[in-house]
Amino acid sequence: MSMELTQHTNGQDWQESRDTLFLLGGAAMVVFGAGLILSTPMMRRYLGGAGIGNLIQAAIPDFERYLKLRSM
Repeated sequence: MSMELTQHTNGQDWQESRDTLFLLGGAAMVVFGAGLILSTPMMRRYLGGAGIGNLIQAAIPDFERYLKLRSM
């Protein structure tokens, strides 16, 4: 089994693995960058004044209704 995983029959397998690695690496960089930006005290003040928590609480009933409709 391990021999099958290490052997590549053509270049497509390597290309797909490389593309997946680039995609996941890019997503990790975006999440890390957003974390750095949101960790600054100035951004915390801006987001605290905007009431983001209230918006999320207001959206929860709509999300639950969506899940019920989807399960039908």
